[in-house]
Amino acid sequence: MLQTPSIEWSLLWPVVILALGGALLITFTSLFPQARTRSIPAGVTAVLAVGAMATLPSMWSRLDELPGRRATVVAGALAIDSFTIFVTAVICLSVFLAALLLDDYLQREGLDGPEWYVLLLLSAAGAVILASAEDLIVTFVGLEVMSIAVYVLAALHLRRSESQEAGFKYFILGALSSAIFLYGIALAYGATGSTSLSAMRDALTMTNERGLTPSQDSSMILVAMALMLVGFGFKVSAVPFQVWTPDVYEGSPTPVVAFMASAVKVAGFAALARVFIVAFGHLADDWRPVLGAMAVVSVVVGSFLAVVQTNVKRMLAFSSISHAGFMLIGVHAGGSGSAETSMLGIRALLFYMIAYTLLVAGTFAVATVAGGTGDNDHSLDDYRGLAHERPVLAAALVLFLLGQAGVPFTAGFFAKFGVIVAAVRGEEYVIAGAAMVGAVVGAFLYLRIIVSVFLDTESDADDEMDEDPDPAGGSVARPVLRRVAPATTVAIAVAVLGTLALGVFPDLLRTALDEGAQALSELR
Repeated sequence: MLQTPSIEWSLLWPVVILALGGALLITFTSLFPQARTRSIPAGVTAVLAVGAMATLPSMWSRLDELPGRRATVVAGALAIDSFTIFVTAVICLSVFLAALLLDDYLQREGLDGPEWYVLLLLSAAGAVILASAEDLIVTFVGLEVMSIAVYVLAALHLRRSESQEAGFKYFILGALSSAIFLYGIALAYGATGSTSLSAMRDALTMTNERGLTPSQDSSMILVAMALMLVGFGFKVSAVPFQVWTPDVYEGSPTPVVAFMASAVKVAGFAALARVFIVAFGHLADDWRPVLGAMAVVSVVVGSFLAVVQTNVKRMLAFSSISHAGFMLIGVHAGGSGSAETSMLGIRALLFYMIAYTLLVAGTFAVATVAGGTGDNDHSLDDYRGLAHERPVLAAALVLFLLGQAGVPFTAGFFAKFGVIVAAVRGEEYVIAGAAMVGAVVGAFLYLRIIVSVFLDTESDADDEMDEDPDPAGGSVARPVLRRVAPATTVAIAVAVLGTLALGVFPDLLRTALDEGAQALSELR
């Protein structure tokens, strides 16, 4: 008889809701075509994201009944622990915000909606699998499910050549990085005899039947780690694997970029941390120097190249590279031999994930409105007069930009402060210094956008007047106002409240952060 693993469905509800919800959504809209052009797909997607998030508290309470607050399901393919649950919550939040942004965007662009939301849900399901994978084969499957859907989303605006170009570039480079990552998995299997993270960890500290210890007698494992680091580096847009980021961010539909910059990056970092800290924790002295160098270069290069840009989406793309560097610092500290430093690093990484998701989703929400019909108005000059037309919208944008700069009383301050503290505790003073320099340069970048929003509002308002012919032979000046849809307003409001709440009360998530960090740190 065919042996099949027993499945604890109660610990897999988020994946089931997201994946099955996407399949049912495309089926429903196919049977009832009149639902395609309304807000029904957006509403269903938002409800599914909230529903998946609502199952997490029960999963969290289930962990109290398990030894070590941890369970492996589907024959050890997925790990359900506090770290997994926290990352899943962040991914669901990103889906919720992206769905609200897509609703207004698709109506404004005159596009049908179901395919976008189905791909969004399937990509999120892949992201959850990626973040919880306990086996490298499952890691690859989750990576591909997440990535392929995003490739299509990037190119799905068929009326914009920039969108087609972005999707093509993202797909080509993504396929290359996936092949490199898969080759790394093959070498890791050859060196250790397993693709299970825990089995690999044990194999690297034991002598096999040939009298060899893989971590000491095989250079194959070092090559495997290098190749997998290349694959993860592409997904999180870390230098020197970031070349795709500016063009893809600029050409892709803005709501898709919000999802791409949050959920995709969060899942990539979660998988990177789990694989290298759990499976290769005993080889930290080999991979931590490389990861530290990548972190420093990402922070510096991302910050300095962002300053010279004039397109806001490209500026935010280079900014995301800098943020990737900050999160790499958290992973670097998480691999430290000191238990305290490891806990601080992983905790800082988790806090950065939730803070960055709120900030970047809110920023691109405002960019979705400011981009106008065609999604092309993203130069600094196009943002002039925003404070005059929509002062509340401009105030929200300023808050998100200040948060990304790390200004106190925003979530971004404690996010950057946390990773720098972790680096200092680990006596990595060069990394901490580079992070502070990058934060200062990044602050100048965000101030450029803020100044553009408030500068010369009166003259810019005049420049944005359309001349409509008057029946008497004259002309009537009509201001072009940027409309903010109710769904977009909700998304911005959620991001604002989250940014301020975590900036004023950073201990709101103390228990979740501590237990999430402990869940991964104990597996080193």
